[in-house]
Amino acid sequence: MATSMPSEELQLLVAGYVLGDLSPEEAAEFERLLAEDPAIAEEVARMQNALEMTYTPPEVTPPAHLRSAILNQVIPATPEPPAAFTPRTRRLPWRGIMEIAAAAVIVTLGINNYRLGQELKSAQVETQKYAVLTYALAATKTESNASAVVVVDPNNLEARLEVKNLPPLPPGKVYALWTVLEPDAPFTKDEKKAILTEVFQVDDRGNVSQTIVVPKVFRTKESVSKVAVTIEDADAPQKHVGSPIMITGS
Repeated sequence: MATSMPSEELQLLVAGYVLGDLSPEEAAEFERLLAEDPAIAEEVARMQNALEMTYTPPEVTPPAHLRSAILNQVIPATPEPPAAFTPRTRRLPWRGIMEIAAAAVIVTLGINNYRLGQELKSAQVETQKYAVLTYALAATKTESNASAVVVVDPNNLEARLEVKNLPPLPPGKVYALWTVLEPDAPFTKDEKKAILTEVFQVDDRGNVSQTIVVPKVFRTKESVSKVAVTIEDADAPQKHVGSPIMITGS
């Protein structure tokens, strides 16, 4: 069973376990997690291998000025003792300093790699590629030769609206493009299960070609039932009182 502990905390526990720096309580908790999730053993082995890599190079004597600077940071300065008493100075070996630094770097890199991996997964979800969708609308009256095509790109939620042979409307009226949803679609919709997608007018020849913004429902195309066009009042097209004059086929 995989542990639900945050990965940053788990990384720190693994590092402490490898370095032998856990308290009895932390060690008991880590052993419990290790028993529940064998995958943690792989992380322990990975970090142990990384630490062992630090032992491979030969001992290197640092420059005098660098060695002094590091030791001054590690060993606090103490008052000079009386001349009659000369204590033994405890020195931290250069190799030990390198091991501690390497362990700290390994823990930091492990946490950073985890965070980068999560950010990459999120970015991949955001940039997921969706197929282009095409909706062809035909006139609901047989005597009309009006037609429309809506080509939707769900990736950027934009569409190209192409309309032909719709008669120009009198003042105060507009054409409304609707996205009609399935009854159980988890999106906000009106009483006719539709989303007002665009309001438009046609030119003198009854045509229009424009780019429009579409709702996120097109990223779950199974939720889209139909695309339709109605005639609405320009002051309140969202009331959706008109009947479809163009609609996609069944």
